[in-house]
Amino acid sequence: MKEGTSSGGGSDPRQPSTAKQYAPPKLSAQDLPIDYAGFLAVVFGVLGVMLRYKVCSWIAIIFCAQSLVNMKNFENDLKQLSMAFM
Repeated sequence: MKEGTSSGGGSDPRQPSTAKQYAPPKLSAQDLPIDYAGFLAVVFGVLGVMLRYKVCSWIAIIFCAQSLVNMKNFENDLKQLSMAFM
């Protein structure tokens, strides 16, 4: 057993009174990362239309749905959601 440690618990160096609750930093809408799923939905959608590949169209629909699921609450409005599926 190392010196300076005791099994009695009387020499605990941690101070619970100085512990602070973690608060994640606030990010503005401009600081959020790019929505790559939305971008890929557009790319595969264009490829699906131009090349007439059904697989590209299905992949575009999947990426579009993923992008809509990952939207934050402040981004959700009825006009934007309806235009995303058109």
